Amino acid sequence: MAKKNSFSSTATSDKIFYVLVYGIAIFAFLITLYPFIYIIATSFSGAHAVYQGKVTLFPIDFNIAGYKQVFKQDGLWQAYGNTIFYTVVGTIVNIVFTCIAAYPLSRRKFCARRFLNFFIAFTMYFSGGMIPTYLMITKLGFYNSRWVMIIPGLISTYNTMICRSAFAGIPDEVTESADIDGANDLQIFYHIAIRLITPTIAVLVLYYAVGHWNNFFTPLLYMSKEELMPMQVLLRRVLIQSSGEMLGAMETSGDESTAAISAQIRYVTIVVATLPILVIYPMLQKYFVKGVMVGAVKG
Repeated sequence: MAKKNSFSSTATSDKIFYVLVYGIAIFAFLITLYPFIYIIATSFSGAHAVYQGKVTLFPIDFNIAGYKQVFKQDGLWQAYGNTIFYTVVGTIVNIVFTCIAAYPLSRRKFCARRFLNFFIAFTMYFSGGMIPTYLMITKLGFYNSRWVMIIPGLISTYNTMICRSAFAGIPDEVTESADIDGANDLQIFYHIAIRLITPTIAVLVLYYAVGHWNNFFTPLLYMSKEELMPMQVLLRRVLIQSSGEMLGAMETSGDESTAAISAQIRYVTIVVATLPILVIYPMLQKYFVKGVMVGAVKG
């Protein structure tokens, strides 16, 4: 009888635990989701409804005037194309060179492994500063070049360490077995090591892609040609312009119509800037899940 009571008390405590866990998870999910819903609803609402703060969850006075205002900007689609180029090409190059750098650093038989690991980690704490970096990049001829968005940030130290740790997690028996079968280092790297850390590479792809997509400071420093500007710089310009118009309209004539449209454009700009990169995550989600499951099995 006492044994039965202990089982029932354990089952009750487990139910309470799961209720608390799921409750906290749902609460965190709603808190995280609401800002996205609010921004999208606001971007499709009427300008005056946005300006007066009437939008909460669903669009009010549905219209797409803000999107028309943003999409009619000169050079928007060219800027979109530039951003896609920088993101796709930059991410591919980043992943290739990060894997090439991380693999030898993970091999114990590599004689310079400790020195290079220290040398790479050293750059995380010390840098040359903005002015020396600017002088170096301009001297190398990267000013007003597409490659300034890719080459200077070719490898991220943090991402290289993540990739190195993933390579180091591959059992030595796997590489030794391939070595015995006659595979050279390049074959082991490409046919075995890369395939075993696919979930980690998927995470790094997301990190690099988001970094390239959101990068606006680099083109502000090293680009003056409009045809090379990415989308983020153009949308930043639209956002600053709309904010200036809103303040000017309110201070001079009290024109709420212009101020309302400017307020709506802010939210439209957020949607236009973030929605494309958010679409990538569902494509990589299975690799995140796979990475968690592999870690659970190994643990």
